[in-house]
Amino acid sequence: MITRMRRSAAFALAAGLTRATTAGLRAGAPGGRDRWERTNYAGRTVELYAGPACAVAAALGTARVRPAAGFAVLAAGVCGAYDDVAGADDPRRGFRAHLSALRHGEVTSGAVKLFGICAAGLVAGALLKERAVDKVLAGVVIAGAAHVVNLVDVRPGRATVAVVALGAPGLLREGPGAEPAAAAMGAAVAVLPDDLGERTMIGDTGAHALGAALGAAAVLGNGRAGLLAHAAAVVAAAVYGDRVSEVARSVGGR
Repeated sequence: MITRMRRSAAFALAAGLTRATTAGLRAGAPGGRDRWERTNYAGRTVELYAGPACAVAAALGTARVRPAAGFAVLAAGVCGAYDDVAGADDPRRGFRAHLSALRHGEVTSGAVKLFGICAAGLVAGALLKERAVDKVLAGVVIAGAAHVVNLVDVRPGRATVAVVALGAPGLLREGPGAEPAAAAMGAAVAVLPDDLGERTMIGDTGAHALGAALGAAAVLGNGRAGLLAHAAAVVAAAVYGDRVSEVARSVGGR
């Protein structure tokens, strides 16, 4: 009963904080409203306030359980925010494009994001697990989950719906992983109507943060066998990233 109440509280707090932070950012628009607007795939102007709001809510909700996990979520959001700003006009997407640029001496914002999230995941994994193998696996799961959610963020609502779907199984399990899953889901549900309505987008900021929260939930809720399964899944998704994005793009017919 207590565990169920904590899950519900984590969900409600994350949803409420996301809505409140979004409203606050919209009212203040730090740096000017132009900085907070993008043109989506259909040529519509959408807002970016929901991304940082999701990141803050997911990070705080996760940090309530384990501060190290909350750090990884916040770091993923910050790295995503950097790419949202610095890489706004860069058409290159995916690991291969950014690593190829790096081989030619160009450090793209996407490469900074990639290495920053990987480093944060490994640091968190080292603090969350005791054995060396588990530390590495935990880092892979956190960073990989952040990347997976970003892979499906190719059309309105795809990433937020994926977070709700992927987080739901975590709510059914006992243990510390349930609250981070609930926090990620609460933040996603809070922005889902505006995301589907093409009034807002969560961007790399929100997608990476929410994904990292799901990864942290998996790390906190699983032993080595579960970590191996989750690590294999996120690595496979990264290898076939273009196909994952294409499937997400085709769902819903838009």
